[in-house]
Amino acid sequence: MGGSKRGGWMVAAGMALIVLIGAGAGSLYAMKAGPFKDSAPAATEKSALSRYAVGSLARLETPAALTTAPEHGFKDRNGADVRFSDFRGKVVVVNLWAMWCAPCRTEMPTLARLAQVYEGTDLIVLPVNVDATPDAIADARSFIDVHEPLPMYSDPAFQLPFLFPGAGKMPQTILLDRQGRIRASFSGEADWASAEARALVDAVLAEEG
Repeated sequence: MGGSKRGGWMVAAGMALIVLIGAGAGSLYAMKAGPFKDSAPAATEKSALSRYAVGSLARLETPAALTTAPEHGFKDRNGADVRFSDFRGKVVVVNLWAMWCAPCRTEMPTLARLAQVYEGTDLIVLPVNVDATPDAIADARSFIDVHEPLPMYSDPAFQLPFLFPGAGKMPQTILLDRQGRIRASFSGEADWASAEARALVDAVLAEEG
């Protein structure tokens, strides 16, 4: 009789343990399907311009959500204050560069060729140097002068690279539409005179203002 009671108690205890294990497994599954799943980063939506992310522009970022270029001021060749809003109505290729950045200097001739091809159109190629010292800025001015028709602009505070999507990466190139919105951005060296770069520029130029 006592053995029968002990056997019944063991069966009951075993059943209870199975129920607890099952409940625990269910809780873990719910956590995976709930908080863990929801915390996974969502893929960034891209605009139709993503079709130009090929060749040397394979890493091109083309956000679907458009934001306006920062209003951080920088300087023109003569030291006058400039803001990106001053170029509204034009499509602008902003290039952030420095003399200490070898890839920046390497890609500069391709930006000069892009500017030459679109001279007289609504496209502006706008290189902004971010060197900080007077001597470095003087060297940058001499460097840009042999890459006509590129103009000289300067951000000696070295702030603009951190205000655009590249978050401090150099070189950094950003395409702004006529409303001053960021349509595409690229971190690193690229061939801005390539067919894919010109196709990207043409697509934004073709949009109605």
